[in-house]
Amino acid sequence: MKSIKFLFLLLLITNGITAQSNKKLAVIAYYTGDDKLINEFEINKLTHIIYSFCHLKDGKLNVDTAKDSITIKYLVSLKAKNSQLKIMLSLGGWGGCAPCSDIFSTAKGRAVFAKSVQEVNTYFNCDGLDLDWEYPTIEGFSGHLHQEADKNNFTELITILRQALGNKNELSFAAGGFQKYLDESVEWEKIMPLVDRVNIMSYDLVNGYTKITGHHTPLFSTKKDEESTDKVVRYLLKLGIPAKKLVIGAAFYTRLWKEVATINNGLYQSGEPTSGVNFKEYTTSFTAVKGWEYFWDKKAKAPYWYNKKEKLFATGDDISSVKAKTSYAIQKKLGGVMFWELVLDSPRNGMLDTIYQIKTAK
Repeated sequence: MKSIKFLFLLLLITNGITAQSNKKLAVIAYYTGDDKLINEFEINKLTHIIYSFCHLKDGKLNVDTAKDSITIKYLVSLKAKNSQLKIMLSLGGWGGCAPCSDIFSTAKGRAVFAKSVQEVNTYFNCDGLDLDWEYPTIEGFSGHLHQEADKNNFTELITILRQALGNKNELSFAAGGFQKYLDESVEWEKIMPLVDRVNIMSYDLVNGYTKITGHHTPLFSTKKDEESTDKVVRYLLKLGIPAKKLVIGAAFYTRLWKEVATINNGLYQSGEPTSGVNFKEYTTSFTAVKGWEYFWDKKAKAPYWYNKKEKLFATGDDISSVKAKTSYAIQKKLGGVMFWELVLDSPRNGMLDTIYQIKTAK
């Protein structure tokens, strides 16, 4: 009888520790909306909002418009009612970092930028910076300069930014979730001690330029060398990166291909990339009436949709895959889950709510 009571007590203690640990899980939203739209969402379920995007102007961090400025100030005001909430600014984005390689190639350029980051951060009372340079060293947006020296320059940039921001402000960066980036873009062992986290873009792993369909944001690889969230995490953990500094990404949108053969319900078939669908439109877009059928890849923990009549294929995250990703983050003791982006979600009972429910489950 005593042993049963002991086991019961141990179970209660273990569950309590797990619940406390789960509550530390960061839930990070990239946000491109304005000061009005944000009020439609349940901000209390977030730990971070990363306002996207700021850019470089004359080598300095620049808040582009008066509208951006108003939005940032309003986001910061939300911290008064949400003590856990942090507001960060993001530099760059896809197509938004054209001068980065050039500006960050010199010590002077890096110093001028770091000083501007500190000034802008202080002016708005933000909580730090997220670097979204796509990508150092390797080709990203077509025509943007990238060079071998970017790898070391990125390290030097992170170093001076940490000095400028101090330890009270946060510093993170968005990382490509594919092997070429992992191998060639950054010096992981040098930069990770200096940043609070890396936001792994474990989506667009099959992107809008690819002529073969596949899972664009799978949790697990279904075949050898296939990109996936788990593949990135295992790679970085093997390098010795602390699990608490790894944040995995979810996509609140699909990638879509047309002219896709019916073989294997369109998965891993040739096709022409076209515009996708945002999560908040799933229920009206991917309907049986319109010819869509839903499929779940048990190995990848990823959904996909196929329209046999129209020969359309779609891949993305949904409620089930986001549940799996959040559970995975908790199981692996990762730092959190981030997503692109909040305005694509349903304001209620959507993807954010799903992440939060898994995070707070006992």
